[in-house]
Amino acid sequence: MENPKAQKLLNKIQRDLMRNGIITNTIVEDLKELRPYAVEENSPLLAKVIRLTFEHIETHDSFNIPIPEDEPVEGFEEEPESNTDFDPAESLDYLLSLMAEAKNKINAIELREYSNQLMAYAEEN
Repeated sequence: MENPKAQKLLNKIQRDLMRNGIITNTIVEDLKELRPYAVEENSPLLAKVIRLTFEHIETHDSFNIPIPEDEPVEGFEEEPESNTDFDPAESLDYLLSLMAEAKNKINAIELREYSNQLMAYAEEN
């Protein structure tokens, strides 16, 4: 996010998250306040991810979406991690860090993955 007010708000959200964990009311209100900055910056993907995130937290009182898995490196076998063993606050913090640099190509790919996971979770639950 390029707007200094948006960056400041994003930093506040991350600080609150690290200090207090996921406090539903606070984080939902802050994300709702953050979303218009994404719209103003003409970033529909970011605006959508922010909306899906606060709707998810509002509905489930947590963030039940794991950090997207890295693409496997060819020729390297790794045991798949269970998506049930993840820290919701850590995953949300990672998502917030992606939002800060949403124009980065790799971050945009991961934001899209979060968006897909959030929509799939909403359909399942």
